[in-house]
Amino acid sequence: MAFSIAVQEQDFDVGREYGELIFGDTAAGAVVFFVGRVRDTNYARDVKSMSLEHYPGMTEKILQQILDEAKSRWKLIAARIVHRVGELHVSDQIVFVGVTSVHREHAFQAAEFLMDFLKTQAPFWKKELTGQGALWVEENSKDVGASLRWNK
Repeated sequence: MAFSIAVQEQDFDVGREYGELIFGDTAAGAVVFFVGRVRDTNYARDVKSMSLEHYPGMTEKILQQILDEAKSRWKLIAARIVHRVGELHVSDQIVFVGVTSVHREHAFQAAEFLMDFLKTQAPFWKKELTGQGALWVEENSKDVGASLRWNK
């Protein structure tokens, strides 16, 4: 697996993703992973479900660029990004980001970097079905600010 990405409709198994991330690896002293889920509230709106769209081909290209950038900044052994698209419901998993490294600081920083850039650079579009109707989710200033701190 070493370094890989997947954009898919089907759910993922966190245990399986973790197992594949570390398979055959005896050098990694640190494994950090993040799982994002659909929550029931966003900006004080009740969320019923979410629809995620992407630009096939372009999305994978951008995710690969983000992963390549992380590899150039930190000493990583492996990394994996899985992002779902399609119709998702409250509590469904959306994203898995996993990183391994010899030392924890590289793994923590790389995982955080990957999520920050996923939120701001990857071409995904989210539409939430709420009690007030369907609403497109716009990029928020908190995510933009988080990604700016990584500027070289």
